[in-house]
Amino acid sequence: MLQASLRKNDKTANWLIGIFSFVVFAVVVTLGRVKLDVSPGFDIHVFARINAIINSVIALLLLAALWAVRQKKYALHKRFMITSLVLSILFLVSYIAHHLLAGETKFGGEGTMKTVYYIILITHVILAAIILPFILFTAYRALIGEYERHRKLARITWPLWFYVAVTGPLVYLMISPYYQ
Repeated sequence: MLQASLRKNDKTANWLIGIFSFVVFAVVVTLGRVKLDVSPGFDIHVFARINAIINSVIALLLLAALWAVRQKKYALHKRFMITSLVLSILFLVSYIAHHLLAGETKFGGEGTMKTVYYIILITHVILAAIILPFILFTAYRALIGEYERHRKLARITWPLWFYVAVTGPLVYLMISPYYQ
């Protein structure tokens, strides 16, 4: 096992994780009501493409991290997970930029594809909305060296995060033909 990277301070960690998760959730919810009326001079949907690429890379990193931990390559696992966290921050910035500039796009498909799209979208949005504090608490437990608690949380967090990372690009592929 690795040495702890942080000193344990659950009270501060709980507050910081709670505040950060709430602020991110509030900003994302607010985005549904806000659209900047500006023309940046480039295709604003480049942010959506970037988001899909970032989510795809995160999904691959999560698979690599799972492989690494099963091989007991804990330092490699940690690098994969830290990279996933950093990419998630970049994703968030790009996501906010896209929604501020592009607003909402309506899905134009019909029939079964519309049903499939909305099932994927709804489950993606719900899990994306709730996963952040799980990710942060799971990372915190690893960084303070509480590996048993980390493992228990990761058994819940990993599949949810992986699902969000995989369905994000799927949503993009399904909605992108309807961007204007």
